[in-house]
Amino acid sequence: MASRIRKGDTVEVRAGKNKGSRGSVLAVHAGGLKVTVENVNVVKRHQKARPGVGQGGIIEKPAPIDVSNVALIHKGECTRVGFRVVDGQKVRWSRKHDEAIDG
Repeated sequence: MASRIRKGDTVEVRAGKNKGSRGSVLAVHAGGLKVTVENVNVVKRHQKARPGVGQGGIIEKPAPIDVSNVALIHKGECTRVGFRVVDGQKVRWSRKHDEAIDG
């Protein structure tokens, strides 16, 4: 199944404590149900020092959020994503602009 949100896409958070924040998708988890967005949902974790990894301490890293709480940014605006077959290829389609997202 094709994913509506992919790694590298720019998205806007539509719900939660980071509502209105925009960022790039760093990773897609669990079959496309959760995404990690840069500088969104940043949590602090206590990390023990290990050889090869480096110094321990309290580190900040982004945690995954549900994909239903983000919207894809296309041409500077939030849009819903659909799919169409163009020239035998399945492509993501912007519902707002009625054109292909992937080109």
